[in-house]
Amino acid sequence: MIHWCLWLLMLLLLASNISHSQASRKSENKIKSAVFLSPKLPFRPGSVLNKYYYNIGFPKGHIAIKSFNGELVDEALNPVPLHETYLHHWVVERYYQRKESDNLNNTRIQLMSNGLCQDTILRQYFGLGSETRKTATHIPDPYGIEVGNPVKIPDGYEEIWMLNIHGIDTRGVENRLGCTECWCDLYNVTPYLNGQPLGPDDYKGGLLCCSDGKQCRLRQEFKGAKRNLYLRYTVKWVDWDSNIIPVDIYVFDVTDTEERLNTSGVISLQHNCQIEYDAGSCNATGVARNRCIVGIRTSLSIPTDGYLIYGVGHQHVGGVGITLYGKHGRVLCPSVPAYGKGKEAGNEAGYIVGMSTCYPKPGSLKITGGETLVLESNYNGTRNHIGVMGLFYILVADRIA
Repeated sequence: MIHWCLWLLMLLLLASNISHSQASRKSENKIKSAVFLSPKLPFRPGSVLNKYYYNIGFPKGHIAIKSFNGELVDEALNPVPLHETYLHHWVVERYYQRKESDNLNNTRIQLMSNGLCQDTILRQYFGLGSETRKTATHIPDPYGIEVGNPVKIPDGYEEIWMLNIHGIDTRGVENRLGCTECWCDLYNVTPYLNGQPLGPDDYKGGLLCCSDGKQCRLRQEFKGAKRNLYLRYTVKWVDWDSNIIPVDIYVFDVTDTEERLNTSGVISLQHNCQIEYDAGSCNATGVARNRCIVGIRTSLSIPTDGYLIYGVGHQHVGGVGITLYGKHGRVLCPSVPAYGKGKEAGNEAGYIVGMSTCYPKPGSLKITGGETLVLESNYNGTRNHIGVMGLFYILVADRIA
């Protein structure tokens, strides 16, 4: 009996030590946080800024990113409302760059997310738009986006980050919605594609008409001052350790057309993401205006198995929801926009100020490599919406804790 009690006591002490060890290891890897400001962003009434800033402030070392949030602020660091400056998007990309070079542009190696679009399109690590203030971006434990692994950085290179910001100053403009949807006539622009002008029936508005330096039409009597803004962004992370499970990043586009190619017996997928599209109205179909939803969908797949950890959509004004489905119509993640109801930053009436997110129970949603996924984006069809988007960002882990 004495031996049995001693053995039981030893087991309890061992369990206590293991528990204490795990608790200590967890507490040592606390979430760290840092706030950064982008370079100065000069705006004047009606102006467009769409610039790329390399080597921005970012945490260093071998870490796991846990969240990334950003918002526009003025020089006094006050939040700027969307009805003054519309944040079309901000995007963050990752690169390796030579430490010493006369021409840094030619030495950068882009570290793209897992896709799926062609070339470097939509291969960002992070990115949001007007919804940035009220969209959750945190990644649950024990998952994280691994960056800064010294083993993977080539000799003579360092890891850097690029920030792309696209903002439209709508103070004093004739038509705020038209400026934010980038109507070509308001910008007095004839868009070109592959050197050829696009006619008004081909392209009424979108990114080609509100590029960097363009000017949206102002009311004749309006006088407004130039001002400098900044993107204030907050990064949260933990130091990397073996307990963290890395996640892969996928960005889907509802305009993508996935084509299966067979080249000498080798099967490959070719993508053709357009990024934006026009969501027409119901007038042409005769559907009652109060019951009209205009939706488009596309089919796609990811190459390997994985568990869905996080998901969120991106839509423009007029959007009513975007959903990712799995095989046989299984709902993987619906993401619904929240519209503001006031004037203050984060609650601007008529603007999308947040998108709902998905945090499935770990292990509950497995996506099989090659499984046919369907992405469906829906807009309110009571009027035309030009240059809208239907994007979906997911994080996938190859295993669960």
